[in-house]
Amino acid sequence: MQKRFLLLIPAFNAESTIQKLIIETKKYFLPENILVVNDGSSDKTFEIANSEKVNLLNHSKNLGKGAALKTGFQFAVENNFDWVLTMDADLQHSPNDVPKFFDEINISNSDIILGNRMNDLKNMPLHRRFSNIVTSFLVRLRTNQNIIDSQCGFRFYKIDVLKYLQNFSDGYEFETEILIWASKNNFKISSVPIETIYNNEKSFMNHLHTTKMFLKSILRKY
Repeated sequence: MQKRFLLLIPAFNAESTIQKLIIETKKYFLPENILVVNDGSSDKTFEIANSEKVNLLNHSKNLGKGAALKTGFQFAVENNFDWVLTMDADLQHSPNDVPKFFDEINISNSDIILGNRMNDLKNMPLHRRFSNIVTSFLVRLRTNQNIIDSQCGFRFYKIDVLKYLQNFSDGYEFETEILIWASKNNFKISSVPIETIYNNEKSFMNHLHTTKMFLKSILRKY
């Protein structure tokens, strides 16, 4: 039976980038296999995504990236998709790298495939580089898996990983919690190299709060 793939894009105030991302990813996904979760945007993200005739779910207020991902994962489970590819809405991920994830599931038995930006550091701001190195080191210690770029949101998930995550966090730390929980439950994680893109886009992350929640996730019992 042919596998069914869903592209999930969590989006918050992404009116300047969401349309281009959707158009470029339509090279690899039919519109009915693309889902945008609008996480309470105050701009025209919802209207622009809706004009592209893809699946669209809406949070009436901003709940956090983890909450948007959980909404999308629930959609994937309920609609019998086999794999979910997640991409950030701000064009930090190149659609040209999508085929690498498809290739990886054909050559490995991984359950989660992470994008790895750490082979191409020249475009990554120094503070992001330092943060990724430190957080990925801690996640490797916690998971005992070779995770090089634990903070990358460009990921491919087998649906079996996504059925039991509704009680996890609603913020950015959700993506760390998935990796630790999956490792504790014997899911295999691998990586593919992807392009590193930074365009001076506005970050909605509160770095002090995010760091605190990351450490809480690392220390949590799963």
